Amino acid sequence: MKSIYKLLGLLLLITACDSDLDQFPPNIASSNSLTNYDGVLNAAYYYQLGSVTPMAVMGEFRSDNAFMFEPPYTEFDEYDNGLTAMEDQFFGPFYTAMYKSILSANNVIENSTDATLVGEAKFLRALSYFKLVQVFGDVTVNLEADPSITDSSILVRQPADEVYNNVIIPDLQDAIAALDSEITNGRASKYAAQGLLGKVYVTRGDFASAETHLAAVVNGAASAGISLKENFNEIFGAANEVENPEIIYSTQISSSITDEYNFGSDFWNWFVGDDSKSDLPVDQDLVAAFDESDANGGGTDLRRAVTLSEDGLTAVKFPKDGGLGAEHDWIELRYADIILMYAETLNENGSSAEDVLDLLDPIRTRAGLNPLDHTVLNTQALVRQAILDERRLELAFEGQRWFDLVRTGTVDAEMGQTINSNYHVFPIPVSEILATDGVITQNPGY
Repeated sequence: MKSIYKLLGLLLLITACDSDLDQFPPNIASSNSLTNYDGVLNAAYYYQLGSVTPMAVMGEFRSDNAFMFEPPYTEFDEYDNGLTAMEDQFFGPFYTAMYKSILSANNVIENSTDATLVGEAKFLRALSYFKLVQVFGDVTVNLEADPSITDSSILVRQPADEVYNNVIIPDLQDAIAALDSEITNGRASKYAAQGLLGKVYVTRGDFASAETHLAAVVNGAASAGISLKENFNEIFGAANEVENPEIIYSTQISSSITDEYNFGSDFWNWFVGDDSKSDLPVDQDLVAAFDESDANGGGTDLRRAVTLSEDGLTAVKFPKDGGLGAEHDWIELRYADIILMYAETLNENGSSAEDVLDLLDPIRTRAGLNPLDHTVLNTQALVRQAILDERRLELAFEGQRWFDLVRTGTVDAEMGQTINSNYHVFPIPVSEILATDGVITQNPGY
């Protein structure tokens, strides 16, 4: 059993309520009597399981990496209001899980005197709100352990910019100050918080702020034991997760601890084609991208065989061989992602093509490819596209592609069609709108 879940046996009963904002684990019901908040913090970690499959499906099947076969799941490839039909399986459980994690984190932040626990809780609260904003845009904000909803105004969705400025960024800054640099499987650390804050700033297009934090991770990596794995095929799979120097933070998954939605952590099922909704999920546009990488890279891109089946129809990055599928952790942040974001940040901040592209050399060498030619990729725009292309192949089926397209403003160009920006985000669960008598509103277009 993985360490993060040792104390979860008493934490899995959920109280009934009218709105997901009201839900919290019963172990915090009498929070005034608690003196040790380890269990409450573990609950905040545990609820992240409910985000895994939804984020994986939204990040890949909404993009040009994967597609669904069976209606209504095909709505992920149809950019209209049809996605509201997916509430029960994706958006509802995701929404609920994130607010449960937030409420548990709030309780630790409000009541614990242990600075490290509070730092971890702030990391998890920031991570939860970051995921919520990526998926829904404007969201309800609650920073209290036991919210008293006598005034429904607390439920009104807050602008995404305010959520970033008032919650996500301050929480991550506090987490950086409170946590140490040691990387422990499934636990927040200083470098996890610093890397996530860099990603937050990149997502917002604030590259000046992003550079500071991403540089701190890159420059401090060696002393913290963070590095690229020598071989790409040694990153993924349950056997490679323990003390993996490339994984900075992951949501731990164990077959001995099921998530409350009974599907939330089986993300790999959707990729390998084990679900009839998409028996052969790989979009051939991704196969063509690997073909292009082979043709232009001076060799066979070794990431293809790790990412795709031999016939290019299913994704095998998280293999089910040996019955270990249910043990795959969900990688939230790894070092290659940090390096690619750092390169992107330097490019946007005006560094030379040579300096930027040199950062990609270790990633490409590991993939069996030649370095990118900075005499050919000699403009900011060309380097920007090269980095986005590299991110696609390096991070395929890690839930990043759609969110990368949205934040870089390349949805239409990469998807080959004009997509209304209303559908860059996903629908608020209708159950939440009904439960709050419309105080929580729906996203435009849905």
